[in-house]
Amino acid sequence: MLKLTEVKKQYGEFTLDCSLTVYPGRVTGLIGRNGAGKSTTFKAALGLISIDSGTIEVLGKPQTALTPQDKEKLGVVLSDSGFSEYLTVRDVAAVMRGMYTKYDSTKFLEECRRFGLPGKKKIREFSTGMRAKLKLIAAMSHDARLLILDEPTSGLDVVARDELLELLQEYLEGCDDNAVLMSSHISGDLEKFCDDLYLISDGRILLHEETDVILSRYGLIKADEEQCAALDKTYLLKKKKENFGYGLLTDQRQFYLDNYPGLAVEKGSIDEVIRMMTAGTDI
Repeated sequence: MLKLTEVKKQYGEFTLDCSLTVYPGRVTGLIGRNGAGKSTTFKAALGLISIDSGTIEVLGKPQTALTPQDKEKLGVVLSDSGFSEYLTVRDVAAVMRGMYTKYDSTKFLEECRRFGLPGKKKIREFSTGMRAKLKLIAAMSHDARLLILDEPTSGLDVVARDELLELLQEYLEGCDDNAVLMSSHISGDLEKFCDDLYLISDGRILLHEETDVILSRYGLIKADEEQCAALDKTYLLKKKKENFGYGLLTDQRQFYLDNYPGLAVEKGSIDEVIRMMTAGTDI
């Protein structure tokens, strides 16, 4: 569905150097700190910025060869974009009707009513959650096969986030070939929804792993100086100096649980993987 191969883009001192693949029927997450390169990656994938080198394929075609009909198969939500605040939901429906050949106005308005979006109020009167729902419903209303979502749940409360994730789940169940690429600062959303994750830092991919593998196999070891020195380092990825000694990230938590029964080994989490992979040092 989407493939970036050694895509490079220079912005002053920042360099994007990224390769990632999104497969049909899957939800792929792009995670990392603010300024890591997530939005730049999304804009490169969408052709909103030129790249210095590398290749980008979208829906099986070179990005530069996409036709207007191909681009209609992309549903996009960017964190820094949206509809004019002076439009109503019905106005948005009219705008979308003129833009997309497969736009389903009836379904769009039904989904807006279902999620409590008033048809006659101007968007400037909407809450943050209502605006987020509107953008996502619009992105899914024109038979898109690939959704590219940059922080779609940012600023939402738990109930609003669950409603958006419900929408996305329905989208995936509607067609086995649909796919989603999304970023989020909220690890719980990623843990529940994404099949695999790419971790980006300073414009480079540091880690690509199945979400289930991170949650089941990764772990954070807490060790003092003596324990750290005695450990088998084979399955350690990163270490970080802490007040108690060292935090150590491993992708084989069970190995250390089995072989070092007195060692503190916590279950891995998305947040800990981000923290250790970006702030830790090599073993």
